[in-house]
Amino acid sequence: MVSERLSQLRPSPTLEITAKAKALKAQGVDVIGFGAGEPDFDTPRHIKDALYQAVEDGFIYYTPSPGIPELRQAISEKLKHDNGIDYASDEVIVTPGAKQALFEAVMALVNPGDEVLIPAPYWVSYVPMCQIASARAVPVATSKEQGFRVSAEDLASSITERTRLLILNSPSNPTGAVIDRKGLSEIADLCIKEDITVISDEIYEQIIYDAEHVSIGSFPGMRERTVTVNGFSKAYSMTGWRLGYAAAPRGIIKLMSNLQGHSVSNATSFVQKAGVAALRGSQDCVAGMTAEFRRRRDRIVELLNEIPGVECLVPDGAFYVFADFSGVEADSMKLAGMLLDEAGVAVVPGVAFGDAGEGFQRLSYAIGMEKIEEGIARIDKVVRRMR
Repeated sequence: MVSERLSQLRPSPTLEITAKAKALKAQGVDVIGFGAGEPDFDTPRHIKDALYQAVEDGFIYYTPSPGIPELRQAISEKLKHDNGIDYASDEVIVTPGAKQALFEAVMALVNPGDEVLIPAPYWVSYVPMCQIASARAVPVATSKEQGFRVSAEDLASSITERTRLLILNSPSNPTGAVIDRKGLSEIADLCIKEDITVISDEIYEQIIYDAEHVSIGSFPGMRERTVTVNGFSKAYSMTGWRLGYAAAPRGIIKLMSNLQGHSVSNATSFVQKAGVAALRGSQDCVAGMTAEFRRRRDRIVELLNEIPGVECLVPDGAFYVFADFSGVEADSMKLAGMLLDEAGVAVVPGVAFGDAGEGFQRLSYAIGMEKIEEGIARIDKVVRRMR
């Protein structure tokens, strides 16, 4: 006897593809993996040193479920300074990764049968989180022609009497799209009018190039109806450290803290100390990493657009391109399989990010430039053979 609800969940497609690529590499197959959703840089030294010191100091025990006061205060200050959102430290919860914060927020905000608007293409875990909460995910399709930026008009057409929540991700995984200030202002007005709460997933906030990052929680009337989620994995290359956070009104944070206390307890104690160092230390490491991502972005977009039948927009943020391969093969799963089998190149099929992603492939450029150039050259050869 097993749970019917959990039996309906499918494994994360991105993690599956990354695991398959690693398995092939272990067998001696020369595979270039564009599937990774994590920076390929080392964690900055001052952050690692803070962790080592915390362990040496014996800071190895349980912490309060919502996090140590020092880190919650540092996050509160960061949100006020960088994002223009004024949350007290007790309106912040520290979590074992931003994914946990997103999950807890969904569980705290919806009831069975409630509807959750999710702009598509979307990150692979949003829909399963809604399923676990017995809510109904409602994808709101965006297109390449609109730069994959959802508009208030798009969202309004999907609102029903059951709509309770909007999950917004800007910069976006998988598209790299960034919603501008005007677009966010219009979405904020719609959410206030329709009494919709927003979970704003801002994990790629600092990996941004030719656009401005704006937090929807900073607009008038939105602080009270927004859960701002962020973390340390992407900006500080700390994916395996599992450290994230959320900020929201106290009532929501209390519910999330109760859930965390009865499930994962708390984020790892000494990792929280490292989080303080990340926020309060030099940010030059972030700027340097983002500059290298920009260089890679420009190159991978250039190379992809030279392949016959492929069109690739220039992403404004994150470290992914979402390239249109429909002129080569409209079935994204089929093409992804061909590229892995025939070229030893692992990409993530667009359909993994919802029906709006069919015909596209997501490629991460969180790999070295040499691998980018070799991988795209392999893809080019396969495509030209197909034509």
